Amino acid sequence: MSLHLPKLERRPELDALRGLFLVWMTLTHLPTRFADFVNQPIGFLSSAEGFVFMSALLVGRIYIRDMMHDEAGVHLKLFKRSLKIYSYHLLLLFLAFTVAATYAEHTHKVALTNLFDFYLAHPATAIIGSVLLLYCPPLLDILPMYVVFLFFTPIVLSAAIRFGWRKVLAASALVWLLAQFGLRDHVHGWIVHITRLHIPLQEAGAFNLFAWQAVWTVGLWLGAELAHGRFPLRRIPRWVTAVCFVGCLLFIGVRFSWLGPHLTPQTFALQLDKWQIGPLRVVNLFCFTMVFYWLRRHVIKLVAREPLLTLGKASLQVFCAHLFFVFVGLALLYGDVEQLHGWTAVILIGVTFISLSWVAAHEVRKRHTLKNQAATQPATPQVAEAQSVTR
Repeated sequence: MSLHLPKLERRPELDALRGLFLVWMTLTHLPTRFADFVNQPIGFLSSAEGFVFMSALLVGRIYIRDMMHDEAGVHLKLFKRSLKIYSYHLLLLFLAFTVAATYAEHTHKVALTNLFDFYLAHPATAIIGSVLLLYCPPLLDILPMYVVFLFFTPIVLSAAIRFGWRKVLAASALVWLLAQFGLRDHVHGWIVHITRLHIPLQEAGAFNLFAWQAVWTVGLWLGAELAHGRFPLRRIPRWVTAVCFVGCLLFIGVRFSWLGPHLTPQTFALQLDKWQIGPLRVVNLFCFTMVFYWLRRHVIKLVAREPLLTLGKASLQVFCAHLFFVFVGLALLYGDVEQLHGWTAVILIGVTFISLSWVAAHEVRKRHTLKNQAATQPATPQVAEAQSVTR
């Protein structure tokens, strides 16, 4: 690879897309009727895939440049970044296990109790397992995946520089394939045997990391290509886009069972499974990616605006804050009611997004202040470190 890379310009639309996925994720997680409309609204696409993919693309775009002349520095930066996210995860666990779980136990809130049933039954094992990222309660399993992927990212980028992206992508595809045949089950059994922490597989988080790493790796690859001034999708023939458009229509038909009783989501089961990233889901993701790229000019005009831009810039803080309001929503449920209705739902959504916008704006202002301070004084190790963390 060439050491002379084009100047890295800021791409606000990438922040906006990540902000869009955060809004989408929040509406999906809040226990209101709106969740029914935004949960895989077209084909088999979810906010989680988009958020993980865009996060990887931004990481690959930024750090592939530094990796080429300061490999050790990138390892250190990404380790510190993963450590920061891990600290956020521990904070969320602490609040969940103390405030949310205690409230659920005393009020017998079914929605909250179901989230922490393993913790309430085996608190010691759950605490140790959660610190080791082995026990991941529902809603608290995205950050652990992000920590793991970010921790191994320097190895992936180093391998890409040494051996090329084709071999890295081939290795990622092989791991994904093994994930479809039970790799996670075998690894989980081995970990339980070694640690003696008897945590059921279903309590280890919904995401199959061995499958989802493919989403992350592809994102890193495209980010690295963007950093080099290349973008593979530009070379996609028009007939491929046309075929993908037809594929999108078929997947939308299957999603809503419009194509008859034999072509439904239940028919294909694991082939379209979100947590496993099944084979048909991969085809589905590819088709929609091609079509949205073809429509990119219209998509960018639609999303590259506030508050999505600011939300995307402070994605970590916004993600953590949105979980607080999800837990508030679950605490407001009563009896066997699974969703909030009427003004309660509207007020919850309104307060949530006003608060998320404030959190994002506050974080962005703090970063600007730090940047301005760094620009008016000599660079010191402390300032350099602060800048690397906020990236």
